Amino acid sequence: MKKIVIVGGGYSGFYTALGLEKKLSRNDGAEVILIDPRPYMTYQPFLPEVVAGSIEARHALVSLRKNLPRTRVISGSVIEISHAKKSVVVLPYAGNDYVLNYDVVVVTAGAVTRLYPVAGLKEGAIGLKHVEEAIAIRNRMLASFDRAAGLPFGADRKRLLTAVVVGGGFTGIEGFGELFSLAVSLLRYYPELKLEDLDFRLVQAANRLMPEVSEEIAARVRKSFERRGARVHLNTQVVSVVDGHVVLSTGEQFDAHIIVWAAGNGANPVVARHTDLPIDSRGFLVVRPDLQVGTEDRVINDAWGAGDDASVPDLSGGSRTARTVPNAQNAVRQGRLLATNIVASLHGKPTKPYLHRNLGTIATLGKGRGAFQSGRIGFTGFLAWLIHRAYHLYAIPTWERKARVFAGWCVSFLSGRDIVSIEDAHHPRAAFLRGGSPEHQMTLLCDERATTSVVDPA
Repeated sequence: MKKIVIVGGGYSGFYTALGLEKKLSRNDGAEVILIDPRPYMTYQPFLPEVVAGSIEARHALVSLRKNLPRTRVISGSVIEISHAKKSVVVLPYAGNDYVLNYDVVVVTAGAVTRLYPVAGLKEGAIGLKHVEEAIAIRNRMLASFDRAAGLPFGADRKRLLTAVVVGGGFTGIEGFGELFSLAVSLLRYYPELKLEDLDFRLVQAANRLMPEVSEEIAARVRKSFERRGARVHLNTQVVSVVDGHVVLSTGEQFDAHIIVWAAGNGANPVVARHTDLPIDSRGFLVVRPDLQVGTEDRVINDAWGAGDDASVPDLSGGSRTARTVPNAQNAVRQGRLLATNIVASLHGKPTKPYLHRNLGTIATLGKGRGAFQSGRIGFTGFLAWLIHRAYHLYAIPTWERKARVFAGWCVSFLSGRDIVSIEDAHHPRAAFLRGGSPEHQMTLLCDERATTSVVDPA
């Protein structure tokens, strides 16, 4: 029986496995194995809405085991790929690593958050790529309002109500928009606090926001944030964030309670450094138009790749870099084509090249506000926000998740956002350790929080 090993359960990996389950017959004699450290696929476009509380965190996740019944799912990480030996080294959730042989490998490991040598970044910032991070950001925001409301005006309260998002791409824009929208909506429940008390900043190293849209739409997005009371720093870099003290390249300094790092994606280290498959100068997997690993002159048999970790040629001509844009729109379609081409290859039939013309770009800027661009047509506002929701409701896998997300939106529309903070979920032993006097309880709680990093260990 042929073993088809899929490295990574994101968009491309999930849809590849789903397609293989549908297209492979029992006569094909193939076993599909998917390896990912998380037992679910994260629908990342919904993470900003998880931050804002518009969507329940679990509803942005799609269970791998439930939706891939004929695929063997391994909870673990691939730490090495040796195509010469046709094997991967798997590091399971518990226990020692081991070697797993394969006949066909599909590399859809995805990209990772790109980090820079900024002092204090790993200790004090948090990304927005996983649902755990979105939950942590939301809980921290809600808890900061509770604490700030009990403090007099001063440096401590100012710090609690200051948040900075670094990165002006789609992740940064959407995360900032929803986080700021949440903060403004919270003010009605805290009469002690005013809009002027909030200090929300978006920092972008380039001279404009959202390079994926026109300069006109990017300028509108910036003005939208500034009209609502936020600050946008262009042509600015973060120099240091040690102990929450943010230093910008312009010389400006301030203290922030929430620091979200969304400064783009970097090459997956497994693909960039721990494989004998060909990679480009940036550490991305080199694939042909049909998603088979290799170049025009050289084909690597039985190896395929797609998604954010692969340099997929853009046959539509719409990309400035000649590489398809690493987004969900492409990753989903590449995963579907991967399944078709792998089955065709197994049957000795010709494969098809990946060709997809961009349908447009959409982003949420907070509740009731969005940005849309398709060709020369672009606009911002409520209609763009509706298009954003409609598209992603259509795009998220399974009818069950569509129904849960839509129901959550309806409840949120009728009753407003849920503003309950469960920050102690990140410190489950705090309640167990509390005891004695109130002073003793607070000391134990603060000590535990001080020794727990906000950075996702994954």
